[in-house]
Amino acid sequence: IEFIDSYYFNKLEYTRFSSSVGKYVGFTERGVKIAADWNNNPSLLSGEKAQKEVYCLHNIQIWYNNI
Repeated sequence: IEFIDSYYFNKLEYTRFSSSVGKYVGFTERGVKIAADWNNNPSLLSGEKAQKEVYCLHNIQIWYNNI
């Protein structure tokens, strides 16, 4: 299971957090700067990493039980 948190502006993805990478990645010039800033914030990174357990692992069990 992978948690992905993407940020878009005008239908263009500029930054993404992926739980498999463990950090933000920028896809545009501005997105790279934003990702670097967000990656320097340990509380923001730990919050995103916790979302995999809070959202994905919780809901996958509910989803499997309904199949």
